[in-house]
Amino acid sequence: MRASMDNSSGEDDELWTRQTSGTGGGPYKSPALRTQAHSELRPKGAMRTPLPKFQLFLVMLIQVAEPITGLVIYPFINQFIRDTGVTKGDDRKVGYYAGIIESAFFFTEALTVFQWGWLSDRIGRKPVLLLGPLGLMCAMFKFGYSTSFWPLVWSRCLQGAFNGNIGVSKTVVIELTDETNIGDAVAMIPLMWSFGSTIAPFMGGILSNPAKRWPESFGKFSLFTDHPYFLPCFAAGCIALLAFVVTFLGLKETHPTVLARESSRNPKAKQFIYDSEGNVNGSTETLLGQNNPVVYGSTDSTRCPSIVSDYAIIGELDAIPQEPPDPNTPTLLSALKSRTLQLTIVNFAFLAFSEMCFSALMPLMYSTSIEYGGLGLNPYEIGVIMGIWGFLNVFVQMTVLGSVIRRFGASRVYQFSYSAFFIVFLTFPFSAYMARRQGGMGAGVYASIFIQLTFQFFIPMGFGSIHVVIAETTPKPVLGSINGIAQMVGSMMRTIAPTFASSLFSMSLEERLPLGRNFVYGVILVLVAAGIACSLTLPERKNRLSSAS
Repeated sequence: MRASMDNSSGEDDELWTRQTSGTGGGPYKSPALRTQAHSELRPKGAMRTPLPKFQLFLVMLIQVAEPITGLVIYPFINQFIRDTGVTKGDDRKVGYYAGIIESAFFFTEALTVFQWGWLSDRIGRKPVLLLGPLGLMCAMFKFGYSTSFWPLVWSRCLQGAFNGNIGVSKTVVIELTDETNIGDAVAMIPLMWSFGSTIAPFMGGILSNPAKRWPESFGKFSLFTDHPYFLPCFAAGCIALLAFVVTFLGLKETHPTVLARESSRNPKAKQFIYDSEGNVNGSTETLLGQNNPVVYGSTDSTRCPSIVSDYAIIGELDAIPQEPPDPNTPTLLSALKSRTLQLTIVNFAFLAFSEMCFSALMPLMYSTSIEYGGLGLNPYEIGVIMGIWGFLNVFVQMTVLGSVIRRFGASRVYQFSYSAFFIVFLTFPFSAYMARRQGGMGAGVYASIFIQLTFQFFIPMGFGSIHVVIAETTPKPVLGSINGIAQMVGSMMRTIAPTFASSLFSMSLEERLPLGRNFVYGVILVLVAAGIACSLTLPERKNRLSSAS
């Protein structure tokens, strides 16, 4: 199997060389791939390109809207379902209906992520990114204002559909960076998830039912009396609205073809390009080595953006919109035939599935009584543990991930990060055993939780590193579509995982299966072992995008 992978990797590298060099067809005319080829010519020892901080901030604001709008409902969703009357007073049914709402989000996201990525490859990244937060805002307002169950499901479906463009934001992050700074940029992606997933439960818990919590102020308004969960949904929707406004005002387009089209239609933009060419005095290293915010209209005369400078170098800007399609330009279908890319997406599926299994099992196992194999913690204790872990995780992602990817390469970082799942799931039965033995939360239980959350720190690194691997194995003309496919696969896994893990947990409590109450952990550990084996098939291309001098 390893030999076949090496052979496949060689074929992919040969295809890559043929695509970027334009063999047999003269100069390669695809601007995106020409730029990608140029970045590979960067000499070793070149300085790291500064990050376009403001543009990345805008993209990260869109990223953080996903976990906030997705997770803000978790503290109150069970009570919300009871209040709708759909369970008819039977609390045993609450979990089933909550599962429907949870799965609806990821199901509709899975149905739409590819379409968003495909659309962004044709009309540009910015228009697609603007639609997401605007739709999320409306869906959140509708969710909080609903009083019956099925409108909640419909609103949740809309949230997932509009959140499907999250893959496009990852494409923009990649297009804003080069091989020297992409590690720092993608480190922000799991950071935003960690940040949003940390503050969302606090928002949902504190702002729910404000009429009872603050009767002197909110109690005077019938809106908050009749709709006790509208305020947290409104707050989350306002964050999405903020993301829409600042993105509309400040985000610049990054799609190379759209940039070229706009430049050809705008004489001032064309003059700017040729002025930039003149100012650098023909410095090939500068033209090929820069990929920074200058592309968005900076007057810095010492640097020229790689995406735009490419056209200036070739001297074919006027002919860009009229160029016939280059037969060497890779299509989506040809990219998907790459075994390396296929295995990369499979690894992303393992990561998304395992992460969601943990997200479902952690509060479920922690809250289950010790008698039935849990820890017997109350919601407040669980919230404190998750909150502290969330804030510490944000700090780790800010300070560690970028430098780790640059030092070891994205593939190795992913392999290590995913392997941490084995210890994370293994600590569940050990914690339950210690709780039964000590008759409660003793030192052994706390030590087990500490070990579990320590290894959990490494898992978000897997998301940042796998995005780098996807970028390394994907031709840029179809990068948006491939990111959409990867996001769709991830959403499908996140749709299945909660029901899978929770159902196995309930079945295990009946003790009619092998391993008894530990059956759920045994099954998931087998799947994690398969994921670890799959991670070893990832290509090692440290010097393409993930390395830095």
